[in-house]
Amino acid sequence: MKSRMRIRSALIKRRKQKGAALVEFAIVLPLLLLVVFGIIEFSLAIYDKAVITNASREAARAGIVLASPKPTTAQIQQVATNYCSSYLVSLGSSANTCPAANVSVSGAQGTFGSPVTVTVSYTFAPIGLGKLIAPLTGPLTMSATTTMNNE
Repeated sequence: MKSRMRIRSALIKRRKQKGAALVEFAIVLPLLLLVVFGIIEFSLAIYDKAVITNASREAARAGIVLASPKPTTAQIQQVATNYCSSYLVSLGSSANTCPAANVSVSGAQGTFGSPVTVTVSYTFAPIGLGKLIAPLTGPLTMSATTTMNNE
């Protein structure tokens, strides 16, 4: 008789523990999802920053290489825009475009040793969590500047 009561009380405890685990999971799940989506959002922002840095570097390099005739400002800007449209992760925008990237070039037609400066600015478009935080912080604008001397 005592063994039956022990078995029954053990079963009741086990059922209560299963319910407690479910409640704990329900409490922890939103926090876990918040961390996971935060990591994804931050990773996309860092990737886009690397892309605009490389775009400014590629455009500056295209502007300083010894060529005849020298590349124009528009051609240098096109190099950066093409790079952005190929590699920038802009979720929610149309494919193969770089709508939020602004490219400015100074010193494009310079002589030997004069600097060419290319600046690429981009407003990061968040996918999930950033849209909740954006009204408080405003848009995240990233920029990258590269200066190289003419060859």
